[in-house]
Amino acid sequence: MTDLDLANDSVTGVLAFWSVIHVPDHSVPGVFAQFRRVMRPGGLLLVGLHVGDETRHTSEGYSGRSINVDSYRRRPDEVARWLREAGFAIEAELMMRPDEDVPGAIIVARSHA
Repeated sequence: MTDLDLANDSVTGVLAFWSVIHVPDHSVPGVFAQFRRVMRPGGLLLVGLHVGDETRHTSEGYSGRSINVDSYRRRPDEVARWLREAGFAIEAELMMRPDEDVPGAIIVARSHA
C-alpha cells in the first residue's frame, strides 16, 4: 500500500477493509496519498478500521501459528483528517458496535476531481 504498482488515475475505487489497521500512523498519510494517486477523479474509497487509541500486538494467528503483527486502533476523525489531506472528500462515516470492546468504523470517501 505504500508503493502501489499501478498507473496514476487507473482505478475507479479502492476497498481497504481492516487492512490499514496494520500500517503505522507515520505511514498512513503516504498510503492514502497512494490510494488517491491511482484513483480516477470521483472514485470511491471505503476504509474499515478498529476504533480506539492504542496499538495491539498479536503473536498468534487464528490458526494457532506464530505471527508478529501490530494492529492500530484509531479515531475516525483522525483517519478522516488524513483522507482530506490526501485529496479525498468524506461522503459518510459509520460507527459499528460502539458499545463493544473493539468498535469498528467505516469511512466512505470520494477522490477530488
